[in-house]
Amino acid sequence: MDNKGQMHIDYLIGIAIFLISIIFVFNYTSGLFTPFQSNSDEVTLIADRVSTNIIEQNMSAGMPGATNLLNGTRVDDFFNYADSNYQDTVDLLGMNGTYLRYDINVTLENTTGIIRSAGKPLPSHGNIGQTIRVVMLRNESDGNTSDAVLSVRVW
Repeated sequence: MDNKGQMHIDYLIGIAIFLISIIFVFNYTSGLFTPFQSNSDEVTLIADRVSTNIIEQNMSAGMPGATNLLNGTRVDDFFNYADSNYQDTVDLLGMNGTYLRYDINVTLENTTGIIRSAGKPLPSHGNIGQTIRVVMLRNESDGNTSDAVLSVRVW
C-alpha cells in the first residue's frame, strides 16, 4: 500500500508543467538581447567575400595550399590601381549594384604601422563590416617574407 498519496499521473503532470515553463523561459530570454545585437551581418559577409576575392585572385603568389602568401608586386599593383581607379575597383569587386552601393577601405599593415591603404576613409557612424586576415607578404626581389594583416572594411 502506498501512503504518500502521489500517483504516476501527478508525477507526469508535474514534469510536463516544469518542462513547459523551462521552454517558455528559454524562448523569452533568447529574444531579450536582440536589440543589443549588431545589425551589420550583411556588410560583414560582403567584407569576407571581398577579402577572399582580393587575396586569392588579386594578390596571391599562386602557390597551391598557401592562399595567405601574397606576391609583393601584385599587392603594389592592386593598391596602385585601387588608389587611382576607386570606382572601377568597386565595380570589379561586385559592390556596385542596381539598388545598393557599398564603399570599401583596404588596409595592409604590419607591427610597425600601415604599409598600404586604399579606398575611402571610414565614416564616423553607420554599419561597418570588417574582415581581418593574417597574411605573409613576400618581397619578390629577395624572396623574404614578412607577416602582415589585411583589413577589409565595407559600409
